[in-house]
Formats: sequence, structure tokens, C-alpha cells
Amino acid sequence: MAAIPTLGTGAGEEQGRKFHLQEEPFFEDKNRAFWILQSAGWAGFFILRSLSGLANAMGFSFILHAALLTATGYSLTLLMAAAFRRLIKQKPIITWTVSILLVLIASAAFSAIETWSHATFIDPGARPEGIQFLGAILLDFTLLVAWAALYYSINYYILLEEQADQLLRLETQASSAQLAMLRYQLNPHFLFNTLNSISTLVLLKQTERANAMLSRLSSFLRYTLVNEPTGTVTVAQEVETLKLYLEIEKMRFEERLRPRFMIDPHAAQGRLPSLLLQPLVENAIKYAVTPQEEGADIAVEAHRIGERVIITVADSGPGAAGQDLAAVTISTGVGLPNIRDRLAQAYGADHRFETQTNTTGGFSVIIDIPFETEEPK
Repeated sequence: MAAIPTLGTGAGEEQGRKFHLQEEPFFEDKNRAFWILQSAGWAGFFILRSLSGLANAMGFSFILHAALLTATGYSLTLLMAAAFRRLIKQKPIITWTVSILLVLIASAAFSAIETWSHATFIDPGARPEGIQFLGAILLDFTLLVAWAALYYSINYYILLEEQADQLLRLETQASSAQLAMLRYQLNPHFLFNTLNSISTLVLLKQTERANAMLSRLSSFLRYTLVNEPTGTVTVAQEVETLKLYLEIEKMRFEERLRPRFMIDPHAAQGRLPSLLLQPLVENAIKYAVTPQEEGADIAVEAHRIGERVIITVADSGPGAAGQDLAAVTISTGVGLPNIRDRLAQAYGADHRFETQTNTTGGFSVIIDIPFETEEPK
């Protein structure tokens, strides 16, 4: 004696000659769930009323009476469900006012039929008239109010679940859009710097070096554009991307740029947002290699500690005392702020991002993220 609205899908799938039943939420097919609950509820009502009559020695005629009441209740609640399905979308004052009126009307009709049925099957000598047909209205009103309350409770629960799912989808889409925007900041920024270097080589008539840099730039872009802007790559793939980038920069700085990679094999398969480390290496080149005549070392390290991956990008430049950290963070609109935002979008509070001046000189950035081996869905 319960109800919910309509709509839905099936739960079976045929593969060849075998049928594999897939589990799905009970309310996934709302139309099916309505008929199951409606039929089961009123079947239970019929059984209980029949057993009550038989226990009180009212005979077979009481079963006919119970069957008529069951059919009446079943039919009235179907009509109520059709009306409630439209009322649930109205303003609350309209929904509740009209619903109460409908329950009162249905209760009066139910009581009249129950009184007539009792006089026909149980007490043939009775002749109810006028107000006597409302003799059972209190019990019937209670029954239909319970049915209506259950109907609305289930439907509001379903609406709440649908809204929660929709909100989750919107939040996921917004997060993906934010990640894509942050990632798309990198390519134009990097391209501007690289093309500026190529332009300088062309002006200096170093065409062979310019062509070599263009070829390396093409390889780098092909490699990076394969990945989705919101996707992740393994530490090993990110390192390969950095090596392609550094091949381009080596054309500019030659022996002044001395990269070094120390990647723990246990951390190599951990995943991180694509192109996360490239801005850090670019900053190290700009603020450690460029201003020093002897250049600088740039070390990229990755280690796995338990279920965490610790990544460090360090240089042997002048460190915080010798460079304008404000310029590092805001001069181009990317760099460190971009890394912080992308880490926050990807991991929430489950990450650590630190900068520090090394005791032996130079500047380091430390990233601590969870060790994950599967692409987030």
C-alpha cells in the first residue's frame, strides 16, 4: 500500500544464450517500483483484513468484503497518484492544500463503499442512510493519509537524490573546466618563450639551430597534446616530457644548463596532472640558469614513501636571496600559482606544496601527493 512515480529502465542483459542480471537501485525504474509497492501494499491489506475476519468467524462473505475494499483502495490510490504526480511540481501551498482535499474526498468515497459493502455482505439487514455512509471515514482517512505520506516521502527522496547527483555532476564539470583552464595557460606561455628564442636565432642567422629547435618544439607539442588537459600521466611520462622540453632549452644554454633526474622506480608509475613540473623547471631556468654566467644545475627527484610520492625540483642558483620571489610567482600569471591551483583542484587538502632555499644555495620546490596508479574517473 505504497507508491512512487513513473519512468525507468530495465535490469537484465542478454549475452549470447546466457542472461546476466545486473544489480540496480530499486528506484532506478520508478514505474516498476511503483507497481511493485502498490500491489504488494494492497495485497498485504487484503490478507490482513481477510485473516482478521476469519479469526472472528465472519465467514467467506467477509473475504468478499475485504476484496471489494482492496479493489476500492487500489483504484482510489491510483487516481490519487495521478494527481499527486502533477501536484508535486507545484508550489508547496498548492501541493498540500489540494492533496488534503483529495484525501478527504477519497476517504469519503472509500467510507461510503465500505459501509455499503458491510451492509451487503456482513450485515444484510442494515440499511445505512445519509451521514451513516461516513461511519468508516476516520479509519479510511488515516489509511489514505499514510499512503499519501509514503508516496510523497519516497518521491521527495528521489528528487533529492536526483538533485544531489546533478550537483555532483556540475561540480565535477566545474572542476574539470578549472583544470583545463589551468593547463591551457601553460601552452601559450611556453610557446611564447620558445618562439621568442627561435626568433632570436633567426635574427642571428643561426638557421640550423633555429630549425633544430623548431623540430624539438614540434616533438614536444606532439607529445604533450596527446594528453587530455584534465588528465593525468605517470611520473615516468612527465619526466620524458621534461626531457623533451630541456632538449629545446639546451639549444639556448648549452653547457650552462645541467639537468639531472633521480627517479625512484617505485614512484615511476604514480600519476600526477600532466605538465605539472614543466613550469617549475622553466622557473629554475629563468631565475637560476639565465642570470649566472656559469649556469646552474637543475635536479628533478621523485621518491615513494609509503602511499605518498615526494617530488622535488631544485636548482643551484642564487636562491631566494638572489631572485625576486614575487616575480617568480606572478610575473607571467602561471608558474607557482598555477601549480598550487592545479594541486588544489586535483587533490583538495591531500597534498603539500613547499618552497625553500637550500642550505648549500639554490631554490627548491617540494610536492607531496598521494601515490595513485589509476586515471581518476
